[in-house]
Amino acid sequence: MDMTFGQPSAEAEPSIAELLAARPWLTVAPDVGLMLDRIPLARVAREHGTPLWVYSDTVLTARYRALETALTGAALSARIHFALKANTTLALLRRLAALGSGADVVSLGEYEAARRAGFAPQAIVFSGVGKTEAELSAALARGVGQINVESAEELERIAAIAARLGLRAPVALRVNPDVDAGTHAKITTGKADNKFGIPSDRIEPLYAQAVATPSLRLVGLAVHIGSQILTLEPYRRAYGRLADLVRRLLARGLPVERIDLGGGLGIPYGTEPAPLPTAFASVLSQAFGAFRLPVILEPGRWLVGPAGLLLARVVLQKHGAARRFVVLDAGMNDLLRPAIYDAWHGIVPVNPSRLHAPVSPADVVGPVCETGDTFARGRALPEFAADDLVAILDAGAYGAVMSSVYNLRPRAAAVLVEGGTARLVRRRQTIDELFSDDMA
Repeated sequence: MDMTFGQPSAEAEPSIAELLAARPWLTVAPDVGLMLDRIPLARVAREHGTPLWVYSDTVLTARYRALETALTGAALSARIHFALKANTTLALLRRLAALGSGADVVSLGEYEAARRAGFAPQAIVFSGVGKTEAELSAALARGVGQINVESAEELERIAAIAARLGLRAPVALRVNPDVDAGTHAKITTGKADNKFGIPSDRIEPLYAQAVATPSLRLVGLAVHIGSQILTLEPYRRAYGRLADLVRRLLARGLPVERIDLGGGLGIPYGTEPAPLPTAFASVLSQAFGAFRLPVILEPGRWLVGPAGLLLARVVLQKHGAARRFVVLDAGMNDLLRPAIYDAWHGIVPVNPSRLHAPVSPADVVGPVCETGDTFARGRALPEFAADDLVAILDAGAYGAVMSSVYNLRPRAAAVLVEGGTARLVRRRQTIDELFSDDMA
């Protein structure tokens, strides 16, 4: 059963042992319990408190290199641009920049994060359907490498801004291929009724118009069909339609410098199958290898999702009329995905005495005053006591970036496990800081 977002049946739900077996970076020692890259998570919690984001440099690096190797093996001239919307922790961004990644941003704030992390302006792609005039002006003035254009109206606005600045704007037209990615409706972006991209049948005349505009430099086409895609067929359909467009543009003598293929490759949140990077690279090669053009990929979740977890402490265990509730100090203000997508995340005890204890159904909930503040329903988990620790797995993507201070709960701290140590990379917000922007 697909465990991407919805709650699986009790029969389909992976056990704690199965979750850990699929994640070799998580190990168990009899004396200290659950460890990430051989660092005891209980010790990390003692030193930095909870809720706490914990990231693995080893996992992030290994996944980047695996994707890079797959692309090279498929004989593609490809560059990876990390999608900052998945995670903007500067320590992780600096690591990705050092590995050779470019950046994909969707706001001026993300652009600034990329620059502070060491990404060169030319290595930054600016995407997004609602880029403001101020954002476009700033990005162009600072030398952004590529702007993905979402509409004819936006193209006109960019041309006018670039002309006013005396610049030529490097732009790619984002195609809406009308392909259903087969993922959650809220993160599907390539269907005709989605807000993203330009309909395929409008691309050629708009492309020719842009090529003839002095303040624009057309670099090619872009596409992105959604997030958490777990089969390759949607990519085959979307990339086939994009390849046809590239072919027609080249046949008309219009310049195409590169092709931006977006991201969206999914990860297993349980133990379900997910595409390997080699298989994905083969799809790219089949669609675009003959063009011998550089391609851009913009993964986010695939790189950083498994590299992070949310460490939380049990406040208490509550027995209701018909259900057992495990109440955590982390809530939907920290990890929003279960509340808005019904997303499934593995939940694993940290304490050694709990890891192999008998299990029974439990609802894992947070302290926020919303019934939707629920991480799991009917999950097979052991009995817990106050101050026990749990790890919510695969939370490195769309976790910290979507967090809020709802119920005036300060944002959590973050640590990075690297080189045998766990160092603080984002301090915990204080209560006083919650009010620092208020004008009394």
